[in-house]
Amino acid sequence: MPEAQTGQRVPSQPRGTSGGGEGRGRRRGGGRGRGRGNQQGARPTDGTQIQQQDARSSRPHSRNGDAAVGASSEGPAPNRERSNDGGRGRGERRWRGRGRGAASGQHHRRPPPPAELRSNPPTESGLSATAAEFIPGQPVQSSRSRPASSRPVVPPATPARQPAQRRMSKSSAADLPTRIQEDIDNGQYECVICANEVVRTSRVWSCPTCSTVTHLHCVKKWYTNQSKAREENQDPNQPTGWRCPGCNSSLTETPDYYHCWCGKDFDPKPIPGLPPHTCGQTCSKTRPTCPHPCTLLCHAGPCPPCTLMGPSQTCFCGKHTITKKCIESDYGKGWSCGEICGDLLPCGEHACSRECHSGLCGACEVPVLSTCYCGKEQREVPCDQRDDILESFNYGQLQQQKPDDDDVDSSWFEGSYACRNTCERPFDCGHHTCQKPCHPQDERPAHCPLSPDVVTHCPCGKTPLQSISPVPRRSCQDTIPHCDKLCNKTLGCGHRCQEKCHTGPCAPCSQYVDISCRCGRTTVNAVCHQGDLQPPMCFKVCKAQLNCGRHECGERCCPGEKKASERRRQKRTANENFEAEHICLQICGRQLKCGEHTCQQLCHRGQCPSCLEAIFDEIACSCGRTVLQPPQPCGTKPPECRFDCTRVPPCGHPAVSHQCHPDDVPCTKCPFLVEKLCICGKRILKNQPCWFEEARCGLPCGRKLKCGNHECKKPCHKPGECEDAGIAGSHCPQACGKVRKSCEHNCMEQCHAPYPCKEDKPCEFKTLITCPCQHRRQEVRCLATKLNPWPNRDTMLKCDDECLRLQRNRLVADALKIDADHTDNHIPYSDTTMRAFKEDPSWTQAREREMRLFALATEEKRLRFKPMPANRRAFLHSLAEDYGLDSVSEDPEPHRHVCIFKTPRFVSPPHKTLAQCGRILKAAAVASGAQTARQPAAVPQHEAFNGFLLKDPRFGLTIDELDRAIAAELAAASRSGPALTFTTSFLASEEIVIKASPVTRAAAVAASHAATTPQSIEAALAAIKSPLAKTISRLGLAGAVFLCHVDSSLNITRREGDAAASTSGWSDVVSRGSWRRVQPQAPQAPPPPVPRTFLALKKVDVKKKEKEKVTEEVEDDWLAAVEKEEGASAEKEGSLGEKQEVSVGEGDDGKHSEGEHEQAVGVSI
Repeated sequence: MPEAQTGQRVPSQPRGTSGGGEGRGRRRGGGRGRGRGNQQGARPTDGTQIQQQDARSSRPHSRNGDAAVGASSEGPAPNRERSNDGGRGRGERRWRGRGRGAASGQHHRRPPPPAELRSNPPTESGLSATAAEFIPGQPVQSSRSRPASSRPVVPPATPARQPAQRRMSKSSAADLPTRIQEDIDNGQYECVICANEVVRTSRVWSCPTCSTVTHLHCVKKWYTNQSKAREENQDPNQPTGWRCPGCNSSLTETPDYYHCWCGKDFDPKPIPGLPPHTCGQTCSKTRPTCPHPCTLLCHAGPCPPCTLMGPSQTCFCGKHTITKKCIESDYGKGWSCGEICGDLLPCGEHACSRECHSGLCGACEVPVLSTCYCGKEQREVPCDQRDDILESFNYGQLQQQKPDDDDVDSSWFEGSYACRNTCERPFDCGHHTCQKPCHPQDERPAHCPLSPDVVTHCPCGKTPLQSISPVPRRSCQDTIPHCDKLCNKTLGCGHRCQEKCHTGPCAPCSQYVDISCRCGRTTVNAVCHQGDLQPPMCFKVCKAQLNCGRHECGERCCPGEKKASERRRQKRTANENFEAEHICLQICGRQLKCGEHTCQQLCHRGQCPSCLEAIFDEIACSCGRTVLQPPQPCGTKPPECRFDCTRVPPCGHPAVSHQCHPDDVPCTKCPFLVEKLCICGKRILKNQPCWFEEARCGLPCGRKLKCGNHECKKPCHKPGECEDAGIAGSHCPQACGKVRKSCEHNCMEQCHAPYPCKEDKPCEFKTLITCPCQHRRQEVRCLATKLNPWPNRDTMLKCDDECLRLQRNRLVADALKIDADHTDNHIPYSDTTMRAFKEDPSWTQAREREMRLFALATEEKRLRFKPMPANRRAFLHSLAEDYGLDSVSEDPEPHRHVCIFKTPRFVSPPHKTLAQCGRILKAAAVASGAQTARQPAAVPQHEAFNGFLLKDPRFGLTIDELDRAIAAELAAASRSGPALTFTTSFLASEEIVIKASPVTRAAAVAASHAATTPQSIEAALAAIKSPLAKTISRLGLAGAVFLCHVDSSLNITRREGDAAASTSGWSDVVSRGSWRRVQPQAPQAPPPPVPRTFLALKKVDVKKKEKEKVTEEVEDDWLAAVEKEEGASAEKEGSLGEKQEVSVGEGDDGKHSEGEHEQAVGVSI
């Protein structure tokens, strides 16, 4: 661009003087499209504001529309720019794509012109790169008058970067409409809802009360939210309509459409040269105090006051007329001429004496001398307080006054009010007088009401006088006879008079009536109240809840309590259904959301409405760079500022960059590390955060306390906060600690300096005394005093039974060489059960829990599980075997399931669970692995046998019977070895164990023939095993006898025939078949060749097959069988015969299968 390259001044374009013509807009971001070329910007206010930011641009502007059109037709010329007068031109747009829109007032860098344009500049009729600088107010110099030599040559260079556009400041106009329009033009007007700028192209809404301008979509959301909140909170006290976001005024018009300021044009388009959002027509709004419409152009905000001459206006009294300007006239109040009104007052006699005034003249208050109707009183009465003026006869009661006019008749006068006197004018009889109150008088006196012609019946009116007395009455003075009937006149209370016929008024009612209290709970029988019923009040306090839901009625004998009970039964809670007595009349008084005002409505349910107050001051942040313009709703907090905090840290370090914040929020803590003296002043601590105020070294204080004997033990603290702070006197809270003279223990009482220790009090020091074996221990107090240094108390405890038991256990453990830290690591489950547990712990634990509950339930005899696979049924069979229960599989696949039964051999379930045994095995594996890694493999050590194990005992065998049968054999062991004693016990596996224990008595030990060692005990038992087995087999007490090792818990840890202690678990202890050794089989001859056959399957009934089978007993142990044969050879005849092995069909889980077996029938070919 020539001007930008040569550094010449670019002609400025007047701001805001754009025309209404079409222009081609160039979009920012590279897009090209057609658009209206109107420029955003405020209208110039005077001639000095013509040059603005366009003057700082590096591009020239076209001076007229024709030049702009020519430039656009030549292609991408470098000096094509936006035209601001009525022609077509190319301008820049803010948005991408093709479309019609307002062109922005910004200028952007253009690419350099083509080479042909740089070498051949355009002609005089087009744009010229050598054009002279345009100066407003001076003639334009033509380029022809300049010599060719003076025309500078434009070198091809990159255009310089133009400076950023300066942001316009807020308008400072005196009137609100101008400020609104200029701020919208300059992009300085913010929407009070979304805080974004309101621009010319925005669809806006303006409040009719405060003229606040917001985006239309924002105010629609505002209106929708308030409508939803009002629907959710069905409070009858909430105001109708919706609230303006600016002034909080109540509005009823729905913000549906976007229209111009005056409301004539809907969806107005921006018009260049006119204020934003105007239709260009006359405002024509009606003013509230002026008959003339607004004559200005469609504008924002309120209309200015009218300066035209208004119509003629008459004063209040109508005597004068005046014409003024509308701005000086008060059409609403009118004007007063200041003269006397003179209008006739309502009385029709007097005129108004007030100055010219608005409204009616009012009542006549002129005092007038008036006479009452009866003529007994005369006084001055205000004219408006007189009654109707009526004529009354003067029969002599009126004071004679000299009439002003001789023609006036003095026998008649006008009465205008009624006095409080009775008439007392004599009747025509001359004996009685009128007892009526003051009333107009007639010319003739009234007829006597007691005259015989008037009174024809008795006083009650039921009986004629002729039937009562044969002598008729002659005058009004004669007595009126009475009848014997009841009066029965209706009294004022509604009852009948119960007295006999009488003259004069009836006596007061004396009947008793039932009167209910106000709430209706209590009834009182009392004398009639003569029509003035005042219900009594009971002492019942109403507990009904008021309509606010916050208070109770609390009134005594409430009339609405019964209605409230009925309402609660019908569950009606709407406010219109509450009784009048239960409407809360207190002021709500709760704090509103603004935090400054309280709710002034009547006490109500639900949330309080928004605060109706408004803030008309600017609300700024702490630094003052972010400001909210008024009006704002009450309670609006300072805006969140996006700038950095400007506060200077008091420590002097550089401030940490953080966002501006309110004063009640502290600044970011200073992160610098400094040296600080601890609060006790002993040490200087390094690398302490600057913000940390109380650095502590953590050492004890060590200062001497007031007592002088102790030092402060509190950790590092501020001066004056030692332990004795706040304690009166010269002592401290620590214990005294001085040595007592009576017992040489430390004094346990609180420091009592400067006084000595009280030796007369018993010493509270606690000492420990034990029994001789040190098992029992007990704390006792010293209780020594100055007078009794050695008090009588126990110095040693006596051993109890538990001590003796522990002593015996220690002797037995020493004899059996059992370590003191021995633990029970016995696993009461078989290896099959533990392997299944490791494979599926969760499922196996669930089944174990079911079986344990079944085992503990004494009334349950059978447990049936659901159908399951074969491997899981095998686990149930193994677990049942470990428990000592019988199990069987029933039904064919896929419905095959396991049933568990309790038999006499079941005693109790194992004490350990599978999970506990799993942890024991895991710990043992870890320990054995570590020991194996540390030591080489060693020869396993066997535990010596210390007992006998009897298999398959006879049913019904008792311990006493067994002891008597084998007493001789067991006594032989003590004769040839150490002194032993034998204990017989039944195991849970239906086995019998006979445990040998050494005798610890001194006499028995001295008489024994061998030392009491495990090896000697095993040798003695091995010597008597053979005769013991023969005796048991001969008497049929048990099946077989084995040597075994029994621990203190009667667990079999080793059996005869094992190389080492078994690890196969509970089944090895209780199961009959777990310890059956497999008998060696003799080698068999090869089977003969089998001929080829056809096989056919034939189903045979199980019951018939079982009848054909002959099952013989299978011995558990071949050694026991041999010994049994040798012992019973003298008694038995024959031999055992050939054992026939009967094959029993087993299921997939190792148990007997129920159902039908299949038999193979062979047919030779």
